[in-house]
Amino acid sequence: MAVEPKEYNLDREITWCPGCGNFAIMDTLKRTLAGLGLSPHQVLIVAGIGQAGKMGQHMKANTLHVLHGRLLPVATGAGLVNNRLKVLAIGGDGDGYAEGGNHLIHAARRNIDVTYMVHNNMIYGLTKGQASPTSTKSIKTPTTPQGNPLEGLNPITLLLGLKASFVARSFAGDKEQLRAILEKAIQKPGFAFIDILQQCPSFNKVNTFKWFKERVYDINEAGHDPSDLKEAFRVALEWGDRIPTGIFYEDPEPRPVFREAVLGGEDKPVTTSEINPLDITEIMEEHL
Repeated sequence: MAVEPKEYNLDREITWCPGCGNFAIMDTLKRTLAGLGLSPHQVLIVAGIGQAGKMGQHMKANTLHVLHGRLLPVATGAGLVNNRLKVLAIGGDGDGYAEGGNHLIHAARRNIDVTYMVHNNMIYGLTKGQASPTSTKSIKTPTTPQGNPLEGLNPITLLLGLKASFVARSFAGDKEQLRAILEKAIQKPGFAFIDILQQCPSFNKVNTFKWFKERVYDINEAGHDPSDLKEAFRVALEWGDRIPTGIFYEDPEPRPVFREAVLGGEDKPVTTSEINPLDITEIMEEHL
């Protein structure tokens, strides 16, 4: 039976600011999931703290809202115990690259079976516009009134350095490209990372929709080979007058996902397994 995007709708007020890129991202995600034939009960959204994390409140699906920067450990556990769910981790650049930066490193290293969507508006939106890890140098914010003294983090080169299974970037203003990338990411076993550039019309007056639109280009349309890690690094270093988007790297030889490494060849969800507790009486008696 076909799944319609409207099945993911909730009759609930959406509290994002008018013009926020989150609207386009959410609409694209609904259409992608429906196009893949996934019903809301088959999807788990683990959401971080921030405006991006509110997506879990605005979509009909299994959702879990977690502590700031801690969505990937929770998504890891969910995927381990129930591999029948499609697990999506959704958060912002502050949530994912600041508080959650350590977890991001090990999620990629372990190759957890999760699609991680980072809404990157290059600012802290929920807490009123402070500089985030990806904020550009010299941008003036409440925490950097004299201008941000630091260069922004490049999440693409970070993930390429970790040799993550799937590394991509898209732009909220290009819904067709975003949908194509999401389709591949969600269907790919292992850790799929997507950095999604978006505008924040309320708090980032520098990196606007127009600013991104004038700069982004699709590296795959330009002939980039996603299996070439070295070339992916070269392209990923580009930022400024031209900003590359698309699939930078996709592992040509898929490695085992974390669940397989931990649980072996067991395919059925742990939630359906019989409880077989270890008898530790003898061990306890040795230490009494």
